[in-house]
Amino acid sequence: METIPEVSLNTLSGPKAMPLIGMGTAVYPFAGSETMQAAILSAIKLGYRHFDTAALYQSERPLGEAVAKAISMGLLKSRDELFITSKLWCSDAHGDRVMGALQTTLRNLQMDYVDLYLIHWPVSAKPGKINLPFPKDEIEEFDMRSVWEAMEECNRLGLAKSIGVSNFSCKKLEHLLSFAKIPPAANQVEVNPLWQQKKLREFCVQKGIQVCAYSPLGAKGTLWGTDQVMGSKMLQDIAQAKGKSLAQICLRWVFEQGDCVLVKSFNEERMKQNLDIINWELSDDEREKIDQIPQRKGFPGLEFVSSDGPYKNLEELWD
Repeated sequence: METIPEVSLNTLSGPKAMPLIGMGTAVYPFAGSETMQAAILSAIKLGYRHFDTAALYQSERPLGEAVAKAISMGLLKSRDELFITSKLWCSDAHGDRVMGALQTTLRNLQMDYVDLYLIHWPVSAKPGKINLPFPKDEIEEFDMRSVWEAMEECNRLGLAKSIGVSNFSCKKLEHLLSFAKIPPAANQVEVNPLWQQKKLREFCVQKGIQVCAYSPLGAKGTLWGTDQVMGSKMLQDIAQAKGKSLAQICLRWVFEQGDCVLVKSFNEERMKQNLDIINWELSDDEREKIDQIPQRKGFPGLEFVSSDGPYKNLEELWD
């Protein structure tokens, strides 16, 4: 198996290498399972070393169990060989709840630290259940400063080696950078050939924020997904001419942008194919064709918009 390229994220103790291909664990409806645990174990055997989870996904516990099993089987020498990302859910996006939420995540993972801890959305909800969607009347004002200060404390204590955000726009990142003592290491957002995020990606590169791409294939079959990516005639034609799968064309395109690409399949053959995007590249003509694909966001985030809430329309959510 090819070695997965890495990028360095800054931590208080020095640079930490993050593999640029990671395995996502979000399945909808959200639930952990033995199937998930077995798939993660298979992924470790295949060479995956970066795993993306979240409190919302209910996948932290199966991930932790799979890692413990991999260590006991001798597939890994220690947890330190992995890069683990998890996320703070909206109902815990309050300054006084961040530390407790991360400690719960670490218990679920059976780990002493995560490599990257992200604010899942720039949204706060009434404390309580971790679910999506949630009632609109539970949306509360998001106090970015107090939440980020708590994230910084998690970083200083070593519970999160790096901290970052997810689903943050340029404007929200600018606001965060205006007061952050520790800048966000990463921004995890939707990126694929049908939603290329050029402006946001350029901003992140300029500010030294690593982009991590979720839904690189459109996440068909999920609450936040669309079948438009996998149904694209342009991408199908490129894949056929290239002798690659449509999925590999999408993943390679994201990879070539310098983004970390998060793939998700529990099918072992597809897991192998998702890693096989390293030793070849798209041609200038193929990139140009992809560049011309009409853009359409797969997950607008209407669940976080309310006439009575802080975001009254999608323009306010995404700026």
